[in-house]
Amino acid sequence: MDFLQNMNQEMGDVIGMTLFSPEQFVSFLIRFVLNFSVVAIIARVFYYPKSHRRDYMFIFMIMAMSIFMLVTLMGENALNTGAALGLFAIFGIIRYRTEAVPIREMTYLFMLVAVSVVNALGKADYHPKSDIWEGTSLVTMLFANLMFVFLAWMYESRKLMHSNCSKYIRYDNIALITPDKRAELKADLEKRTGLKIERIEVGTLDFLKDSALIRIFYDEPSERGSSVEEMTKMPRV
Repeated sequence: MDFLQNMNQEMGDVIGMTLFSPEQFVSFLIRFVLNFSVVAIIARVFYYPKSHRRDYMFIFMIMAMSIFMLVTLMGENALNTGAALGLFAIFGIIRYRTEAVPIREMTYLFMLVAVSVVNALGKADYHPKSDIWEGTSLVTMLFANLMFVFLAWMYESRKLMHSNCSKYIRYDNIALITPDKRAELKADLEKRTGLKIERIEVGTLDFLKDSALIRIFYDEPSERGSSVEEMTKMPRV
């Protein structure tokens, strides 16, 4: 132990960094395992089965763990922590403003970033004068992480929150858009799309092109969570 303390002292004087701190490493390892487990559960168990978007899942995992590492290793200084979070904000402004990221994916991204920040900054400090510990306990951190998992489960659970899929369709037979022909419109759309439609909304009409923008609502578990189900135009590749 004396050898380790001497090495830490010598390296700290030379390069401003100690060789090894058992307490710091154990704390970091526990936080890392906890954060990685929760992020992986939310991304793989709740997000991926409905969307099957490996690209977004990869982004979630890398972004969440990157924020965790940044905030953890720079968290001793409030200014450094702000700079670390600022990197994510700058990245988000520059990257995501040029691409239409679905709201579901953005919600998961910010949730996982929040998980990482909570796990990185949650800690307790001992005050010798008052003989008490102040800060976040391990039980509190575990409870907070379980709440994140519970929220993701509740959002994706069909038993608690039932939601229909929807599509925007540029419809070419405007003779059927009148209210008295809604049954015929529904039958025509079901025949063309092969979907069991539950509700129809008629939007913008274009009599010059004999078309109308229609939104259909249907229940299809395999498509729920799709990132393109509500797109109204072809994306630019």
